Amino acid sequence: MNRMLCTCALGLLIATTVLAKSTAQPLIVVEDRGGALALPYYQALNAESEGAPGPTAPKRTPRIGGLAEAEAAMLPVRSARLSPGNEPRRVIRAPGLTPLFLIGDDDRSRAWLLQRRGALQELGAMGLVVNVVSPEALAALRRLAPGLMLSPASGDDLAQRLGIRHYPVLITSTGIEP
Repeated sequence: MNRMLCTCALGLLIATTVLAKSTAQPLIVVEDRGGALALPYYQALNAESEGAPGPTAPKRTPRIGGLAEAEAAMLPVRSARLSPGNEPRRVIRAPGLTPLFLIGDDDRSRAWLLQRRGALQELGAMGLVVNVVSPEALAALRRLAPGLMLSPASGDDLAQRLGIRHYPVLITSTGIEP
């Protein structure tokens, strides 16, 4: 019994040593698209120091900005497949789809939003601002429709999937309407 216990303990010691050595290797960069370094996040995961034993220096915690900062970093948003105009009304079948609408930072979209904001709120529709340049322009659109969620996002993928070419447009589980 003692011999089996010693063998198990030796096996665990070897396994943890191999595992510790394999996790201490430097990271391999697969693709680099620029932006902020993620290294501080990975260093925080490595609890052991690679050098001599003893207390490690305090690690700098990376700064994570707020929602406004993250949103500003997403701008400008441009949807190459979409432009202001009249989208023909048509029937679709998309059961379970939350109502959503596409607008841009243009006169046509602003007028559409003002005219339909009550109906959009009743539907619980979410808005995607598919063409907007600045945080100020996005804030101005939000002031036109308090209570509606407006998020900057490219509409190109949605436009391709649904065959939409123009905005403003309302998309529900049963149809697309200007």
